[in-house]
Parts: sequence; structure tokens; C-alpha cells
Amino acid sequence: MAMGARELERVIPAIDLVNGQCVRLTRGDYRQPTFYDGSPLEIALRYEAVGLRRLHLVNLDGARDGCLSRLDILEEIAARTSLRVDYSGGIRDDDDPRRVLDAGATWACVGSVACLDTERAAAWLERYGERLLVSADTLDGAIRARGWLEATALTVFDLVEAHAGRLHHLTCTDISRDGTLAGPNFALYRRLRERFPALRVVASGGVRHLADVRQLLDDGAAGVIVGKALLEGRISLEELVADDLNPRPC
Repeated sequence: MAMGARELERVIPAIDLVNGQCVRLTRGDYRQPTFYDGSPLEIALRYEAVGLRRLHLVNLDGARDGCLSRLDILEEIAARTSLRVDYSGGIRDDDDPRRVLDAGATWACVGSVACLDTERAAAWLERYGERLLVSADTLDGAIRARGWLEATALTVFDLVEAHAGRLHHLTCTDISRDGTLAGPNFALYRRLRERFPALRVVASGGVRHLADVRQLLDDGAAGVIVGKALLEGRISLEELVADDLNPRPC
């Protein structure tokens, strides 16, 4: 049974960029890149063609270097597909969220500022509302910033509490699982769900197959980001859109 548009919106393909090319890192290690054939636009068009509706686009160079770049890729995807894009990587200055939204993103997604400058992030959340998403990249219990390279003293639970009352959506990545095809950290997302039942959590990192997607949705995830499993055919696009994930409404 094919999924409808609302169901497909909950499965979010990821395109990570290094030097403008589609790449996956293993556990956030820039020394372990795997590059994939096809331009970011070509890959995005393949996802759109089977009925996927969202895209998680991350500029890893921007995240590491702390400056916004490669908006040309975002602009091209936004102009030539109907995908709703959340864009992250290098959003640091006060004008950066607006620049990302003006380039065609549906959402600007911030990570480092959210954990390193909570006052600025709070002002952005007030200004942009639900068009500003917050991401938490966690390793060994602590959030990492600046392209996963800088350890912080915050846990993902500390981050959510720091933005209590303003934060309604969170993308949470377990770096130890990211790019490994080792399976998601189900326990982490269950704990977030139990502690913050009103928070919409998008789970990321480690998805191997459709059973993982089903389990995360059954556990209450608002969405599931799938990267390497799609790029390497562990989950085929045909299998994805033909499968009934028994979704809940967003």
C-alpha cells in the first residue's frame, strides 16, 4: 500500500555537503568521508520523483567553519523541486536565518548557536517562530557544536530545558550512530518523548532499514531522517513508497 503525502513527509532524506558534493561522514569524522555520485540536485530530484516531500540539507563545511556558504545549492533545489527543505550549517550571524529562508528553505535549522548562545537563539526563535528549527548533535551524552568538533557541557535535555516555552521542534542526532548503519538510539528518543511529551522530535542517525523507521514512528518520533541507507540502497526508494509505515498524523 503506497503512502500518502502526509506519511511521506515523516520520512526525511538527508543530503550532507562537503565541497558542494553529497557525502556521508562516519560518526561525524571529517577524515572518513564517503562521496556519492550525482549532484545534490540530481539526488533531490530522485527523492521528489517517488513522492518524498521533505529534504534535510546540511552544509558540513559551513558547520565546521562557522560561516554560511553554498546557498547556491539550496537555491537550485528550492527552484527546481517542490521539496520543503530544512537547511543547516554555518548559521551563526543574526541575518543568517533570513538569508537561508530567502534562498528558498522552508526552515532554517540551528545547532551551535542554540547551545553556545542561548540568548541569541531565544531571540531567533521569537523572531522566526516555527520556521526556525533547533538541532542537537549528541555524543556520549553531551552536545557537540561547530560541525560536531567542539564538546559542550550540555546534554540534549539541558538544551530543551534552556529553551522551554519556545522550542516545539527538535532534530536530534546520535553522532555515534550517524553514518554507521548500526541502528538508531531508540532509548534516547524514548527518553525525550517521556520527558518532553509535547516536543516534536525528528530522529537522526543509524537508520538501517524500514523496520527502524517503523519503530521510531511507533515510538512517537515526528519524523525520521534517512541518509546512508537511502544513498546505498539499503532502503530502496521503491520499497519506501510502497511500504505502509502505519503513521500517525503530524
